[in-house]
Amino acid sequence: MSLMSAWHGIVVATTLPLRDDLSIDFDRYQEKVRWLAEHGADGIAPNGSLGEYHVLTDEERARVVTAAVEAAPEGFTVMPGTGAYGADEARRWAEQAREAGAHALLSLPPNAYRAGEREIIHHYGEIAKAGLPVVAYNNPFDTRVDLTPEILRELSEIPEVVAVKEYSGDIRRITSVKRVAPALDVLAGSDDTILEATLMGAVGWIGGFSNAIPELCSRLYRLGVEGKVAEARELYRFLQPAFMWDTRHTFVQAIKLAQEVAGQYGGPSRAPRLALTAEERARVIEDVELALTVLLPA
Repeated sequence: MSLMSAWHGIVVATTLPLRDDLSIDFDRYQEKVRWLAEHGADGIAPNGSLGEYHVLTDEERARVVTAAVEAAPEGFTVMPGTGAYGADEARRWAEQAREAGAHALLSLPPNAYRAGEREIIHHYGEIAKAGLPVVAYNNPFDTRVDLTPEILRELSEIPEVVAVKEYSGDIRRITSVKRVAPALDVLAGSDDTILEATLMGAVGWIGGFSNAIPELCSRLYRLGVEGKVAEARELYRFLQPAFMWDTRHTFVQAIKLAQEVAGQYGGPSRAPRLALTAEERARVIEDVELALTVLLPA
């Protein structure tokens, strides 16, 4: 696999299929990896927030990566998350991903400590020691650390740091990052800004609703990248209501429910995430069914 292609295109931040007893169904997860590869995705990012990595044991988390690599067909990216409290732990997960055969890393800054700039640079320097391409993940809401364009300029001097998943919601960031850190690729990080992000130059999308409707997500992404604005806007108006759940605190439960609505397995989530309320379920179902009308014959 070319390093230049590993983090481009549609990379699905995969949900994790849990049984009713909340154990992981690894067979079903591997089936899902293969299914995504057949339905428009270019890769997956296991062990992100959608994969509920916070509540996995070390053994489970490592096995998710090995299962993903085993199931991924040739040319299909596996980009595990390395989210951790500190640099040493994040580096260990990066090394485990490398040893398992992963192609790149999706890496948050320290996620339980509001790190300063020197600490952020050190954190990514440690992750880079694993030798895989690193996609920095800017999620200031969950980490309380904002990877500003100026910080990303410093990170871009680490050869392994090749891109940023931009989840701030500020679409102006794409231009700012490309201006001050032109060596970095910018990837769309929130589903409800995907069209805007592609029009501003994003070269990939690490998203959530691609778990449920990957073909529609792929179609929208390609239209945006190709600059087919009228067609993209027409499709986007059907998809955006569902996509807006990607930035709500119940996004994991909502996307798992979206998978069920689309005819797949979603399953429960582990605590602290609780089941959606009846009102939330009804709204998610309505929004996903609107998206699915695009697939119905005219």
